[in-house]
Amino acid sequence: MTYSLTTPLYYVNAKPHLGSVYTTLACDALARFQRLEGEQVVFITGVDEHGQKIQRTAEGQSISPQDHCDRISALYTDQWDRWDISNDRFVRTTSDRHLPLVQDFFKRCEAAGHIRTGHQEGWYCVDCEEFKDDPADAESPDCPIHRKPLEWRDEENLFFCLSQFQERIEALIADPEFIAPTSRRREIENFVAGGLRDFSISRVNVSWGLPVPGHSGHTFYVWFDALLGYLTALLDDGGPVDLDRLAAVGWPASVHVIGKDILRFHAVYWPAMLMSAGLPVPKRVFGHGFLTREGQKMGKALGNVLDPDTLLERCGADAVRWYLLKDIQFGEDGDFQQQRFMDLVNNDLANTIGNLLNRTASMSRKWFNGSLPSISDNVKADHPLKKSTERTINQVRQSIPSLTFQNAAEAVLQLAIEANGYLNEQAPWSLMKQPGHEQKVGDDLYAVLDCCRVIGLLLQPLVPGLSSRILAQLNLHPCDGCWNSALSWGQLEPGGNLPKPEPVMQRLELESPL
Repeated sequence: MTYSLTTPLYYVNAKPHLGSVYTTLACDALARFQRLEGEQVVFITGVDEHGQKIQRTAEGQSISPQDHCDRISALYTDQWDRWDISNDRFVRTTSDRHLPLVQDFFKRCEAAGHIRTGHQEGWYCVDCEEFKDDPADAESPDCPIHRKPLEWRDEENLFFCLSQFQERIEALIADPEFIAPTSRRREIENFVAGGLRDFSISRVNVSWGLPVPGHSGHTFYVWFDALLGYLTALLDDGGPVDLDRLAAVGWPASVHVIGKDILRFHAVYWPAMLMSAGLPVPKRVFGHGFLTREGQKMGKALGNVLDPDTLLERCGADAVRWYLLKDIQFGEDGDFQQQRFMDLVNNDLANTIGNLLNRTASMSRKWFNGSLPSISDNVKADHPLKKSTERTINQVRQSIPSLTFQNAAEAVLQLAIEANGYLNEQAPWSLMKQPGHEQKVGDDLYAVLDCCRVIGLLLQPLVPGLSSRILAQLNLHPCDGCWNSALSWGQLEPGGNLPKPEPVMQRLELESPL
């Protein structure tokens, strides 16, 4: 069975920002983990390219909407390449394959009796691409999110009859597995309890959109179009664009990972649309929190926006991945603090994990002819570090599927702390000076290095670059596929050669603000 997961399809009004990097890094960690668990993974990301906002942005630059979309889309693909994102598909909603799928899906909803013509009147935000409920009673109110004037619209639209799905959506969101974390589920429960209302799925006088079949002058509302991009991506496997093939290519999605601001679209509108078209709903929707910087919301006006390019160039992907996945409970809001970022990376990765490997490998090379020690029979059976290692493996394998990356990272770090403590207690540098203790020293050094091997493997989904460097110091390579056989105690080959130790993680020294 295919494990399919998605980021949102990012809106191409501007280049990628740290929030989109954060979501994509989390999905990348989950995708890497599932591949190591032996799953057939389809990891989808991409861009949402239609709507009036894009049309106006392009007009402001005196270029065509398509040229604008091509330019921003290229920035996304380039960004994911440089961050080493392991996505399997990148979908663009301007692709030739997307239009027939959207139109076929719409026809299914229309045939099911869930599309009606209606009149839409009210204040509209172009940036949000939506009508605002009950805005301020001023003559020209502003959008509370974008702080820009709303526009009055009075037009005929096509509506999706969401109100007909009240009971089915209530039953869906009652499943505790469908929406996570719990705080997000409560938000949706409150929204649905207020009564579901039909929503507009078309616009008139918006040329930059996909045409609605059978309804001249109408283009699809950007959200109706964009959500279907997940299906287009799955069907981009060389076969025909046929909704009846979805079950064979990985639908329903195992999880949609999104920002909490678009939860309603994914947890209410999208399932109802799928029900209307006779298709399964996604198995899970996970809404994560927002990032702030030094306690303040990031914004151009404050001049405190963290540029992903700067972060990558000055700090490297491993440092950023570790901080975002280890320091922030995924699902809650998080604050990027530069000093804490440096302290966490230096203490956890450079000092605790890196130094453990470096000093243990150095002692083994020095005292055992540049190699791993030979060991006594009981090391693989009942060494004190064996149980700790097995416990850590179980913790990581339970945490990452539930997207509790923080717990997984903490478990790995605690194993390194425990191995460091064990090494300090046994003091092999002292024992080695006493005749007759060579075997005990060899056993302990082997055990600690095998802990380092497991640490390297468990870090593979979270910080793949660091993982590769740790394993290389043990003359090993990252797992390519299922890691069941590798994730067991005592897999290092006694007497095997050890390369000359090198630091696996450089300390961060940032003298100026990012």
